[in-house]
Amino acid sequence: MSDRSDSSEWPWPESLDAAEAAPDSHRILLENDRVRVVEVVIPPGEKEPVHTHRWPSVMMTDRAARIRYYDENEELAYESPERADGETATRSPPETEWMEPEGPHAVENIDSVPYHAVRVELKNR
Repeated sequence: MSDRSDSSEWPWPESLDAAEAAPDSHRILLENDRVRVVEVVIPPGEKEPVHTHRWPSVMMTDRAARIRYYDENEELAYESPERADGETATRSPPETEWMEPEGPHAVENIDSVPYHAVRVELKNR
C-alpha cells in the first residue's frame, strides 16, 4: 500500500480505504507517490462494503447504472432516478466529474447493467 504520511489529517482508518475495504469493486491500475488510478466495477444487484476515498479525484464514468449511495451508517443518502425517456444506463453518455475526498460510504448497483468508472486520485504532496 502507499505511504500515508498525512494520516493524522484523515480521521478514518486505513482499513476503510477503498482498495482494502472493497477490493471486489476497486482495483488499483497504477499507483505512485503522486496519483492512484482505480477501476471501479459494481455488477448489477451488488452492494459494496463501506469504504473511503482519502484523496480528491477525477471520476470518469463510462458505463453508468442506477445506484443507491449509503452513508457511513448505511442509511440511504441518494438514489439515482429512473430515466423518464426509458433509456437504459448503457446508453448514457460518459461523465467526468471532480470528487472531493469521501468519508465512509457504500454504493449499490440497482440496475440491470454493470457500473464502470475510472477514478484518478490525486495524492496530497
